[in-house]
Amino acid sequence: MTLVDVTAVVLWLGVTTYAVFGGADFGAGFWDLVAGRGTQADRSRGLIAAAIGPVWEANHTWLIFDLVILWTAFPVAFAAIMSSLFVPLSLAAVGIVLRGAAFAFRPVVGSARGRSITTWIFAASSVLTPFFLGAAGGGIASGRVSLEPAGGNLIGSWLNPTSILVGVMAVATCAYLAAVFLVADARRLGQPDLAALFLRRARAAAVVTGGLAVAGILVLAVDAPVLATELTGRGWPLVVAGLVLGGAALVAIGQRAPFGTRPLAVGAVVAVIWGWGVAQYPFILPGTLSLADAAAPPGSLGSLLVVFVAAAVAIGPSLVLLFWLTQQNRLGGHAPEADVDPAARVD
Repeated sequence: MTLVDVTAVVLWLGVTTYAVFGGADFGAGFWDLVAGRGTQADRSRGLIAAAIGPVWEANHTWLIFDLVILWTAFPVAFAAIMSSLFVPLSLAAVGIVLRGAAFAFRPVVGSARGRSITTWIFAASSVLTPFFLGAAGGGIASGRVSLEPAGGNLIGSWLNPTSILVGVMAVATCAYLAAVFLVADARRLGQPDLAALFLRRARAAAVVTGGLAVAGILVLAVDAPVLATELTGRGWPLVVAGLVLGGAALVAIGQRAPFGTRPLAVGAVVAVIWGWGVAQYPFILPGTLSLADAAAPPGSLGSLLVVFVAAAVAIGPSLVLLFWLTQQNRLGGHAPEADVDPAARVD
């Protein structure tokens, strides 16, 4: 394995981590959007806030990590991606900002209208952001990123069958992950009725996601035949593993298995993401730019990997501690709206 390959693996690890942890956060916003009204809806939103409150900002660490690695290690690809996919990436960035602001201000907004608006902004941004990120990924996977300085087709690069497929799959996958995580959180917090509710939602999301994955092969066969060939070729074991692990997660969580449900769900997503990576290798921009051609000089890559190891040693234990404290109910989380001190609200 070359230095370029090692750097590419580090980059893909960051993409995978953000897809899993950031995806679970975005998926929680999806369930917030469809929660409806009434007491049960309020309790569902309270559970969502308590579950993601301590960790949602930390999860964006991985997005920053990915951007820095891509920019430093593969600058030519970074420039091409940012130029060709400027529209969906900008919309995703706006969605991340609006989502964070709405989530932070929602508990302290005093008026019912203000709370309704912040709830809608948080939830809608949680759905649109992964769609735009997925659409950008579809543009890359289908070979629509241009190396031209002008950036190629700014609309067709992300509004095409593959991008729409990947965008919708991203939303569905986020919803699936979030539902599985929320089942465990509801049980941890002593809310069995909400656990049953999110178990049903997890099963529904799994069926939709699996159906999209299977139907997606047909879409890719027409719109991105090279990627489809590789996915059903050298990438097929990982794709099949994703489907099997996803089903196993639902069986485990339905049987109230004390361990393994979240790892199985995460494993399903990881397998599919790495199936894509294997299918696309050795290209960073399929059919246009290989990893080797896009890579920075060896000295830069070596320095980057040293910094990565140092950062992992410095930050990794803190993140592990954060998640452990959250799962041990040692952190208050984001207070459910009904419990917020009225004196802290703003009109």
